[in-house]
Order: sequence, then C-alpha cells, then structure tokens
Amino acid sequence: MKDGDFFGYNNSMTYLLIDDDQDIGELLQEYFEQFQIELLTALSPSEGLSILDKEQPSCLILDVMLPEMDGFELLKKIRGFSEIPIIMLTARGEVTDRIVGLEIGADDYLAKPFEPRELMARCQSLVRRSKLSQSKASSISYRGIKIITDNKQVLLDGESCPLTAMEYEALELLASNPGKVYSRDDLLNELKGVDTELFSRSIDIMVSRLRQKLKNKHNRQYLQTVWGRGYQFVGERE
Repeated sequence: MKDGDFFGYNNSMTYLLIDDDQDIGELLQEYFEQFQIELLTALSPSEGLSILDKEQPSCLILDVMLPEMDGFELLKKIRGFSEIPIIMLTARGEVTDRIVGLEIGADDYLAKPFEPRELMARCQSLVRRSKLSQSKASSISYRGIKIITDNKQVLLDGESCPLTAMEYEALELLASNPGKVYSRDDLLNELKGVDTELFSRSIDIMVSRLRQKLKNKHNRQYLQTVWGRGYQFVGERE
C-alpha cells in the first residue's frame, strides 16, 4: 500500500509552503507528490502573498522564522483577507509562541524537526474540517446571541462581539452541540489537534476570556463549567 492510498487521496490538490529553507521545500514537494498534491513554495512573505493573490491553495504551511517579516505578522496579514487553513512550523518550542500563533489565527502548530507524514496527516485533517465547516448552516442562533458561520461573526444582542480565531472556533463547536460536555483535551483535539499535554491549561484561560466577552445586558451565561468534566454550551433556541 502506498502512502497516498493510506491517506485516501483521490483528487489532486494544491498546498502552499512559505519557508525560506529551500531544502525543506524540495523535500516536501517530492513527498507530497505521492498524494497527488502540488506543493507551491515561496521563500519569502512577499512571494507567498503574491501566490495567494493568484492561486487558491487548499492549505498553507507557514514558517515562523522568515525574512521581511516573521510568520506571526504574515499570519495577521493573511487572516485579513483569507480563511485558508494554516499550519505553522517553527524551530522554537516555547508554549507561549504556539499559543500566540493559535490565538491570532493559525489552525495548527508543528515544531521542527518533524516527520513529513505527520505534517501530511495534519494538513489532511485541516482541509477536511474546513470543507465540513463550509457545508454547515450559515448561522446558529440562540436567545441573545447569533453566530454567523459564513463570515465567522458573532452578534451579541445584535451588536458585533469580536473574538480571536481560537475563541470563535470553540464557541461554534460548543454552540453546534448544546448540552454536550467537552473536556479540555476534547476541545484541543476537536479544534486544533495540537499536543494536549502542552496546551490543556490554555483552554481554561481561553474559555474564561470567552465567557467574559459573551456577557450581555441580560447577564446570560452561555458557557457552563461541568466540574471535573469540562465545558458545555447552554442557551434557548430562537
């Protein structure tokens, strides 16, 4: 069985890698070719932005350490005009760096050195989740809150409620499954697929911030802690 058969790829796709290490680009191009995936490569942020302007790749693999600007700054720029699934690569292993990347819009994080097979699996998961998200209902409504999934906007009592990418994804997941209890590890696996041991504490912090942002004039509590188990969404359907 070939790797491509294992991952179940039948149709060709295009991914984009923005990384100034040409050797990594060439290695990954050769590996991804087994899965009928064309890997476009850019050695700089400006080159990557130019490709994004012309092409519509299914997934973006973005290095943190880049010339011109770092990956975090480039990520912010890209999130200003695109919801493409993004996985960040870094040689730095600090938890704070990973959390920052996830909170400003990355969908997953992988530290160098990594196995191409793991990168492929994570990309596959992101693309699959993105397609499922696009097929969902255009909005989720409860009394006092409306989640517009088309543009990832949240309205609280009719007014915009700005959320980070991670906060929005957590809210959409919980609101799509009201009453279902998600543990910290469940949320990490569902939302990001990152190392649960490293990031489980960040979920508590994120939920706490999200709960504060969702307070409305009627003092409704949409996120409920189920002690010893995790979190669930509670609300009255409109």
